Amino acid sequence: MDKEENGVWALGLMSGTSLDGIDAALIKTDGEQVFEFGAWHTEPYDDAFRNRMREAVHGRGDMLAAERDLTLRHVEAVRALLKQADLSHKDVHVIGFHGQTVMHRPAEHLTWQIGNGALMADKTGIDVVCDFRRRDMASGGVGAPLVPLYHAALARHMHLPIVVLNIGGIANVTWIGRSENVSHDLMDLDIMAFDTGPGNVMLNEWALKATGNPCDVDGKLALAGKVDQPLIDRMLKDEFFDKHPPKSLDRNYFTNDVLEGLSKEDGAATLADFMAAAVEKGVQYFPLPATQWFVSGGGRHNPAFMAALRKRFLQVYAVESLGWVGDGLEAQAFAFLAVRSLRKLPLSLPTTTGAIKAITGGALYRA
Repeated sequence: MDKEENGVWALGLMSGTSLDGIDAALIKTDGEQVFEFGAWHTEPYDDAFRNRMREAVHGRGDMLAAERDLTLRHVEAVRALLKQADLSHKDVHVIGFHGQTVMHRPAEHLTWQIGNGALMADKTGIDVVCDFRRRDMASGGVGAPLVPLYHAALARHMHLPIVVLNIGGIANVTWIGRSENVSHDLMDLDIMAFDTGPGNVMLNEWALKATGNPCDVDGKLALAGKVDQPLIDRMLKDEFFDKHPPKSLDRNYFTNDVLEGLSKEDGAATLADFMAAAVEKGVQYFPLPATQWFVSGGGRHNPAFMAALRKRFLQVYAVESLGWVGDGLEAQAFAFLAVRSLRKLPLSLPTTTGAIKAITGGALYRA
C-alpha cells in the first residue's frame, strides 16, 4: 500500500478479554497520523454467547463453530457501523480484525485469537488484516500490548510524558515521552508499554457469580464493600509484578479462588482496589514520572476503581477529556494497525513487547 496524502478509511474491530461484546470504529489514517475520527459502534454479547466465549477461553466446546459464529457477529457489527456512518464497503480500505483471544501464554510463545479473516473478507467485501500478535511472538515479543503506537500517534503533540491506561479484561499502560529530539514523528517518541495485571476480568467474573450481572454495574458492589488489604498485599507478591517489562498476562493467570470467604461486596471492593494497586506497582518501571494519567476501556466506568486510582495518582482523567473515544479506542487502534500492516510499518517495538526489533505483522485476506 502506498502512503496516501490524506489517509484512507479503515475499520477496526475489537472483542476484548472482558467478554463484553464487539467494538467497531472507523478512522481516516495513513498509519502514521490520524486525520479524522469516524463513527463507532458497540454490539454487546448476549448472555448465551458470552457464556459460549467463556467456555472457549477455557478450552471447551466446538472451537471451529465458535470461531465461525464469532466472525459472523463481527460481520454484522461491520454492517451496522457502515450503515450508521452512511458508507458502503467500497469506501473502506481495510478492516483490522483482532478476533477473540482464547489463549495467551507469552512465556511459552503461544497466543491464539479466534476469528476467520477469510470469511470476514468474503462476507464484507473489504480486505482484512488479522492475526496481529503471532509475528511479534515469533520475533521474541510477548504479543501484547499492541495499542501503544496508536496511543502515541494521538498523543505526540501533547506535553509529555503522559500515561495512557487501558482497563479492559487485562490492564495495560503506555508511557509516552519525548527524548532530546523534539520531533513529533511517531517513531522518534519514547514509548514504553506493558500489562500491569488484571483489569475487569476478575471483577466481572466475581460480579457474575454474585449477582448474575456480567459486570459490577456502576461499581455498586465494590462501593458497598471493604477492602481486604492483607489479601491485596499477598496477591502483589506474585512474581509477575517483580518481572521487568515488557510483559504480558493471560486472562486466566489470576483466579478468584483467593477471595474465598469474602462477602460479595468485600470481594468486589478488594478486586477494584487490587486493579489499582497492580497499576501502582508498575510505576517503578517508568523511565520518568508522568503527572497525567488518561484512562480508557470499560474499567473507567467503575467509580470504585477510579477512586482507587485517584487515591494513588493525583491527575487521573478519562480519555474523553482529550476528545478520544474511550469505548472505541482499541477498535480504532486495530484500524490504525491494519493500515500500518499494509504499509509494512512496525506494529510493536522492543520497548512495548520485547520483540528483538521494531516488527510489523498481521495476515492479509483479500476480499
